[in-house]
Amino acid sequence: MIIKSFPLMVILILFVTSFTMPIINKKNIVKGISLTSMLGAFVLSIINLIYVLNHGKFLYTVGHFGAPFGIEFYIGNIEAIMGVLFTFVASMIIWYSIYSIDKDIKENRISLYYLLVNILIGALLGIVYTNDLFNSFVFIEVATLASCGIIVIKDKKENIKATIKYLIMSCLGSGLVLMGIAFLYSITGQLNIAYIHEALLKNYTNYPNVILITMALFTIGLGVKSAMFLLHTWLPDAHSSAPTSSSALLSSLVLKAFVLLLIKVLYRAFGIDIIRQFPVLNIIMVMGIVGMIMGSVFAIFQKEIKRVIAYSSVAQMGYIFLGIGLGTEAGVALAVFHMVGHAVTKSALFLSVGAMIEKTGHKKTYELKGIGKEMPFTLGLFFIGSLSMVGIPVLPGFVSKWYLALASIRADKPILVAFILISSLLNAVYYFPIIINGFFGEENLEGKVYKSKSKPLKELFPVIMLIAAMIGVGFVSRSIIKLIEAGIV
Repeated sequence: MIIKSFPLMVILILFVTSFTMPIINKKNIVKGISLTSMLGAFVLSIINLIYVLNHGKFLYTVGHFGAPFGIEFYIGNIEAIMGVLFTFVASMIIWYSIYSIDKDIKENRISLYYLLVNILIGALLGIVYTNDLFNSFVFIEVATLASCGIIVIKDKKENIKATIKYLIMSCLGSGLVLMGIAFLYSITGQLNIAYIHEALLKNYTNYPNVILITMALFTIGLGVKSAMFLLHTWLPDAHSSAPTSSSALLSSLVLKAFVLLLIKVLYRAFGIDIIRQFPVLNIIMVMGIVGMIMGSVFAIFQKEIKRVIAYSSVAQMGYIFLGIGLGTEAGVALAVFHMVGHAVTKSALFLSVGAMIEKTGHKKTYELKGIGKEMPFTLGLFFIGSLSMVGIPVLPGFVSKWYLALASIRADKPILVAFILISSLLNAVYYFPIIINGFFGEENLEGKVYKSKSKPLKELFPVIMLIAAMIGVGFVSRSIIKLIEAGIV
């Protein structure tokens, strides 16, 4: 059935269209190709999700050779949901960038920028869909290079420095992942995730040390790429110095693909029965807890608003790692759900902040006092997004924290509830002052002209759509979580 080929078609559409961009001189046509191809991928992803919901998960063989020799895509509930999420968020970010990218990079680099964006999203979707570890590694490398490209393309000193730092750490992470794949292949003779799991069930007791080392390699390698705390040091510089649309892509999508691969390796390749016999889940859980707290602590002391949001991403990834570390289906489901909520929320936050910086030229939080009078609609969108990050009821941030707390209690770890509450309070400490100083205070509003720096509705529409999606995810959260739980195998 042709619908089963849609995941591959999505990747091919993004890759093929990307290489037409450098030969086109008109930047508006390039922007149109990028947005049109991503919207097309979004439509195909929706059809794919509907098919999976109606007919269940499926495997799709790429080429003439079936597994374990050929490349295979595994498309279940989680993969289909992530496909829709990635293409939707990317479409909105590209839409926003059409009006803003000219102010961030030189005109002769716009074609290259959109080439890199299409390749990046295609590679991330490849990581999401593939059922083959070596194929995952290939997509990891493509995504890493494209990520570096959308940071350094701004061609400023801080961007070059941040890119070099990111590239070095990413290469380290990629190397560890490749070593982990090699170790798994040495004891199973397989690269396909399903076949690796079957082989491990038969012989894992013969190689306890190898399996422990392999788990450590994957956890550290993918932890670097997904900003696990202590391995996150590349993130603040990269996210804060990159063009606004690049920051939004990096935080909302790039981190998620790598952590999703970690879930696939731990829970599908190894399996819950095997990983529970090793300390890896406890380590991931501890790193998640520390990330939740320390990411917020670091955010509080930042002066640049984009660095505040960047460190907030470290804290939010902590919730995801906490869910993974619980070692239960509920924990993993909530980790995946938090990816969904965080992706739409954090992309909206970065884009709204980018609009403020673009219109005012100010990057420091204290310089944005009174911005609510000059840009009331933009700061209002930022405010709604921050409510989710803090954990206000109905919004997805609250849903994630509430159900994570319940999952922690069911896992006989009630102490984790205290850490979740502390982290939520810390989130409020660095988000709410920005809102309060932006909207209130005579000294803050003095001399400000109402709506003097507001952006047109057509430029803010993508942010509105992301905020609307965030609210929608919150309202239908229980249904999404049930679909994710059904997709965990």
